Amino acid sequence: MAFLRLNGVSKYYGDLCVVADLDLTVDKGEFVSLLGPSGCGKTTTLQMIAGFADVTRGTVELDGRDITRAKPNTRGLGIVFQSYALFPHMTVADNVGFGLKMRRVGRSERDRRVKEALALVKLDQHALRYPRELSGGQRQRVALSRALVISPPVLLLDEPLSNLDAQLREEMQYELRNIQRHVGTTTIMVTHDQAEALSISDRVVVMQNGRATQIDQPYRMYEHPQTEFISRFVGKTNLLGGDVRAIAGDRATVQTTGLAFDVPSAGLAAGDRVQISLRPEKLRLAAAGTGRLPGTVALRFFLGSQWMYEIDTAAGRMIVVVPNDGAAPSDTGSPVDLDWSPDVVRVLPPVSHATSA
Repeated sequence: MAFLRLNGVSKYYGDLCVVADLDLTVDKGEFVSLLGPSGCGKTTTLQMIAGFADVTRGTVELDGRDITRAKPNTRGLGIVFQSYALFPHMTVADNVGFGLKMRRVGRSERDRRVKEALALVKLDQHALRYPRELSGGQRQRVALSRALVISPPVLLLDEPLSNLDAQLREEMQYELRNIQRHVGTTTIMVTHDQAEALSISDRVVVMQNGRATQIDQPYRMYEHPQTEFISRFVGKTNLLGGDVRAIAGDRATVQTTGLAFDVPSAGLAAGDRVQISLRPEKLRLAAAGTGRLPGTVALRFFLGSQWMYEIDTAAGRMIVVVPNDGAAPSDTGSPVDLDWSPDVVRVLPPVSHATSA
């Protein structure tokens, strides 16, 4: 039985539908991310779970209990806001212990739990400092500690890392996941950062225009996107429009500009207009005349551990990402071929056949 369940949850502001018929089940201890661009409904969904936004239609259940109309302070959920919402006049220890104090937990018990919570986030030596004396990453950990100290059944994270610089953000992603795994708290995180969602989540919910477009494990989400939007939003991709020319058993032939692809036929019919998706890192640069698709290097970008190329081909401009192995890069204007393994080709189903999770 799912620990947290959203059944056909919708949110309207007048005639404006912000979230539409969202079904989602989350198991106990699972880490699920709501991923999507601004305005897709992910934060509103989190607010409905927290009780900060009323549910227009549908129900929210927690451990078998209907909490759809329950007040936020009766749900017992832990919440980390984008701004952290720390009290500037309180010490770190007092900030972390505030929720326990409101729950009338005794002083000795409160002190013990605060000490344990701060040790969990490696801030036990900063208990008497004030938020203004901490770095961004430290303030983020204080907010996380404050949310976890009350032992919530569900932890809600609203863009918790968005205020951090790039390097610290990456470090905190793994720190956050390690803490969540150690504590075992069921966690729902809102983010617009694809790398963040893919790297630390058990499952990802991609939202678009208020709807869950695909709900899947990160690896499957990346390798098997169900729509063009997901293929573009979750990582980079090269999309080639084509037509299904023939079906033979479990295989289909898709014809694009100058290229024919042999792909699985499941869900396809002859005459369908589809798109072929090729991830940039799945393509290889080959010597001219030795690959599948000839082209010319139009642009190149050095990314440290990788080189990213834009290659002009008869099928259009293609993005290719290759590891930096120390060898000299291909020069702009030089002829190259693109090559790939047949098993990395993905075909996006026709719009009329595409399904939402």
